[in-house]
Amino acid sequence: MATHKDQSAATDVVLVRAAQKGDLAAFEELVARHRDKIFARAFSLMRNEEDAVDLSQEAWIKCWQRLKQFQGDSSFATWMTRIVINLCLDQLRKQKRHRTESIEQLDDEVGGVERQMPILTTNPTAGLERAELRQRIDKALGQLSVEHRTVLVLHEFEELEYKQIAKVMGCSIGTVMSRLFYARRKMAVLLAGLKREELK
Repeated sequence: MATHKDQSAATDVVLVRAAQKGDLAAFEELVARHRDKIFARAFSLMRNEEDAVDLSQEAWIKCWQRLKQFQGDSSFATWMTRIVINLCLDQLRKQKRHRTESIEQLDDEVGGVERQMPILTTNPTAGLERAELRQRIDKALGQLSVEHRTVLVLHEFEELEYKQIAKVMGCSIGTVMSRLFYARRKMAVLLAGLKREELK
């Protein structure tokens, strides 16, 4: 019987093999090891804490159900990322379908995003510029399409390579490069526009 110390020292590969044989403690160690990263990926796409919690939990349930299918062609972290990204993309597509009826109203509603942003009141001097920049980036990300936001988040924030992104998103490397190019260009325009708004 492996002790907790053995579990925490084990590699993901060893833990996955044990979990595939029904070792719940090994699976729990995998969850503890990757939980924060998977939540962060869900949050960076959904931009809503509640949705991110729900979808990252759903991703772990799917992971347990499909663990026997994991062949080790990629790292466990990449495989898990693919599960959570697919769940997020499905959810975003559903939300987009619900929103299509009132899309004109949403377009007219200038300032809708600001109302959803948390009000920064704590520690007003330390790190304020960083907080404001983060808020601007978050606001600009929300104006990108799902595909452009996903590719930008995975490459810039999660530091995945083109090949890994292509695998996660189920498209070619060329498509990833093209989406990344347009996403960066759109972000630059949006961030410049948001800065100008603040200077007025």
